[in-house]
Amino acid sequence: MRATTVLAEDLGFPEGPRWHQGRLWFSDFHDQRVRALSPDGAIETVLQLAESPSGLGWSPEGDLLVVAMERRAVLRVRDGEPEVFADVAGLTSVRANDMVVDAGGGAYVSSFGFDLFTGATPEPTVLVRVEPDGTTRVAAPDVHFPNGMVLSDDGRTLVVAETYAARLTAFDVAEDGSLSGRRVFAELPEVAPDGICLDAEGQVWVATARTPEVLRVREGGEVTDRVAVGSGSLSYACMLGGEDGRTLFVCTAPSWKPGPREGRIEVVQVDVGRAGRP
Repeated sequence: MRATTVLAEDLGFPEGPRWHQGRLWFSDFHDQRVRALSPDGAIETVLQLAESPSGLGWSPEGDLLVVAMERRAVLRVRDGEPEVFADVAGLTSVRANDMVVDAGGGAYVSSFGFDLFTGATPEPTVLVRVEPDGTTRVAAPDVHFPNGMVLSDDGRTLVVAETYAARLTAFDVAEDGSLSGRRVFAELPEVAPDGICLDAEGQVWVATARTPEVLRVREGGEVTDRVAVGSGSLSYACMLGGEDGRTLFVCTAPSWKPGPREGRIEVVQVDVGRAGRP
């Protein structure tokens, strides 16, 4: 099994990686920052918040969109200043989490559904649709810790990692962003699927959260590739990027809980380049 190499370390807890304008952008939960990482390993802090950021994306106008976890809102950043673009607190509970933004500026936002940090009993929650004007509605009910998400190139299929159901779930996407045709994309009983990304063959790379690897999964559940991450770490999110889209960036840490600064961005070259959004 191939293994990653470390590109950046001494991070709090990197999550939500996105390849944008030649750099890897990611949220550092515990440092309350959004950072951008160059291919040579140089890191820039692009946004400092007073709470944990999570999912990232960009509006059609090029504004950075950031999920503010505790506030349960999507922030839009203009001239370096964040403002509330969409409030999802009325539709969610505990914490907002990941996000994928479509080509028209609409987004899907996930949430925990229960208080993970206090060890509460897992409960289902909803997936929220944020319209391009910032209004919100429930896109899908009864999802179990919806986490990483990807949209196909044509924007017609959404795949969601349901961490506490140990599966990837797919939906058909209508012109207005409504979801239907809910189906299992892949059952993954041995892992807790977290962040995901899509490649040009329609397969999904999955960060596993409980094992020191990332998996490439075909629709139906066949695991077609595995990459080991660094010793002592688990994988929590992944993103294809680089000049040719064939560099797999993996966000790793020993645990999601606050602790020593042992978060890392690890990389490996893969055979098939990126597709879809993010």
